[in-house]
Amino acid sequence: MSEINVSDVYKSYKVYPNKYARLLEWIIPNCKPKHSLAHVLKGINIHIHSGEAVGIIGINGAGKSTLLKLITGTITPSHGTVNISGNVAALLELGMGFHPDFSGRQNVYMAGQLIGLSAEKISDLMPEIEEFAEIGSFIDEPIRVYSSGMQMRLAFSVATAVRPDILIVDEALSVGDAYFQAKSFARIKEYKKQGTTLLIVSHDQAAIANVCDRAILLEKGEVVADGIPTDVMNLYTAKQSKTSEISDIEQNTSGVTESGNRKAIIKEFRILNSSRENIDTISVKEQIIFSFIIERKMVLSDLTLGFHIRDRLGNVIFGTNNRCFNINIDGDGIETVEYVFNANLGVGDYSVSAALHKGDDHYTESYHWKDGLGMFSVVNPNNIKYVGSCYLDTRCEKLNDYT
Repeated sequence: MSEINVSDVYKSYKVYPNKYARLLEWIIPNCKPKHSLAHVLKGINIHIHSGEAVGIIGINGAGKSTLLKLITGTITPSHGTVNISGNVAALLELGMGFHPDFSGRQNVYMAGQLIGLSAEKISDLMPEIEEFAEIGSFIDEPIRVYSSGMQMRLAFSVATAVRPDILIVDEALSVGDAYFQAKSFARIKEYKKQGTTLLIVSHDQAAIANVCDRAILLEKGEVVADGIPTDVMNLYTAKQSKTSEISDIEQNTSGVTESGNRKAIIKEFRILNSSRENIDTISVKEQIIFSFIIERKMVLSDLTLGFHIRDRLGNVIFGTNNRCFNINIDGDGIETVEYVFNANLGVGDYSVSAALHKGDDHYTESYHWKDGLGMFSVVNPNNIKYVGSCYLDTRCEKLNDYT
């Protein structure tokens, strides 16, 4: 069994106004405290079950990395307890524990022994580590000449050479090329199938959606959401708006999230077929219409209405907005805006998210953002032969002219 229990954990650091204040506290007995406390984590309670995959998200400074360091024992809590059962492999900071003047091979032996492997076991695993890292002859060069991507390759290869009970990854996989990222996530998914407990910090929402069973949102050192990844990420997206402090952010029991200052709202949304009938099921390649009725409560300029189509995991399959078509929807009052396209999608269930905002994105000013605005299914009654998340109208030709 490999479980993680974080119970009522606080982590605080002393902040001194200057270097002399610290010195006075050290040398004067019973000196009045000269510091203030910066609370990085406040009353964190998390239980992660054996075999569970959990993603932790939040803006920079929310306390994500501090929480992982507490869980791995790199630092200790100011209050509360952290209990772990099972052996842990962690990638907290890129190249942590690597000595820049030692070769990659020497660092493999040092890092391997730090996670409990014997020198003999590391020797047995070395060919596999080299093969997975794919850094070639650089394995015998000093770490200081490595790129950040090469360091990540070697660090990940060592940490996952033997399947751990618990694997903890903090943003390390955001470094490096797409090929190795895909290769690393394939190994993570395989370990998950075999029962490894995963704890992943990432700003890559697609990675969280595809790997994790659960997501936790941290904000200013506190847990503000813990649940289904798509629901938690929808809330996270709403909170990223610069207007989120003054807007209502609502999330109902079904996980549907609404936010924005409501200067303009999505009053009505319908999914229609080519006969303008309301539908919730459409065939591959058939025409589909997204019909929005928007209400502008005042005269607004630079207004954007955009939508995303998401698959069942929350991955964005397609998105666009009126600005892409040079359609102006500035002004006030009620207006209908429609998007017409063919459902060249894979068979499955999809959700629609939409937003009214100022300019190119919702970070400047968000009027109305709504996730889970509508749902529809794509079916394939004509048995069109293809696989994947989209259908591309493809032509196959046989050419006999070799000149």
